[in-house]
Amino acid sequence: MSDIRFDGRVAIITGAGGGLGRSHALELARRGAQVLVNDLGGAVDGSGSSLSAADLVVAEITAFGGIAVANHDSVAIAEGGAAIVQAAIDAFGRVDILVNNAGILRDKAFHKMDDTMITAVIDVHLKGAFNVTGPAYRLMREQGYGRIVSTSSASGLFGNFGQANYGAAKAGLAGLTRVLALEGASHNIKVNAIAPIARTRMTEDILGEDLASKVSPETVSPVVAYLAHEECLVSGHIYSVAGGHVSRIFVAETDGVTIPGITAEKVGAKITLIGDIDPDRQKVPASLEDETTIIAKALAEIA
Repeated sequence: MSDIRFDGRVAIITGAGGGLGRSHALELARRGAQVLVNDLGGAVDGSGSSLSAADLVVAEITAFGGIAVANHDSVAIAEGGAAIVQAAIDAFGRVDILVNNAGILRDKAFHKMDDTMITAVIDVHLKGAFNVTGPAYRLMREQGYGRIVSTSSASGLFGNFGQANYGAAKAGLAGLTRVLALEGASHNIKVNAIAPIARTRMTEDILGEDLASKVSPETVSPVVAYLAHEECLVSGHIYSVAGGHVSRIFVAETDGVTIPGITAEKVGAKITLIGDIDPDRQKVPASLEDETTIIAKALAEIA
């Protein structure tokens, strides 16, 4: 594969004032991208705002000869998402790449979680991705090219105590990725997601010193760079990324059991076999259409 370069490409990176987003912005800018660095400049829980975070990253990029502009709009509202995309157009004339990275944390055991904690997290992570992706995707569709990378999480894909709000939002991003990959295929829009583990201000208190020393944000950004590139070969995929280790996360289903005259009792009698995760008997549907075909085939066998 040739060198990964982004000369002439324009990238929007949300939540790029620090941590993973900053690392992504620096990585793409070093490789020639013109970058819109978006960050509201709030605290980990989303409160407050500051212009300095995004501006400092822009200063870092311009210091090594890169091209970047700062933006401080909030992804959490539709108007903010539209303003972010418009700012990239105003500065650079187009949008080729979108990295949905903005996020906040408001962790609490579910029975103690109130509506404000749920709404705030979903507004930033899930609705925030919708708010920015919507106008960006429409531009990409018109120009016949685009790359979108969203930030999911193992918390949503596998579960984590105290993160019902965060996990639900991150699982939603996985679903958004799958659907947009299908819808964008005919317009040369590739859509993927990462589920990173990295040392940032959101994770520094939970990773432990040994692991934290191995999982810098800079070990995640090369994967984002590949997924954002025109030569990217994949779409609709989700990758676990940490410390240079990369693996694909996917949704599979067991071979299952077809039960004529199905009853609750018959389900109970077969539940172990239904749940058998023997890798030689798994299926990985690529879409709802694939899943429907699998079911139709299974039912045809007892017709």
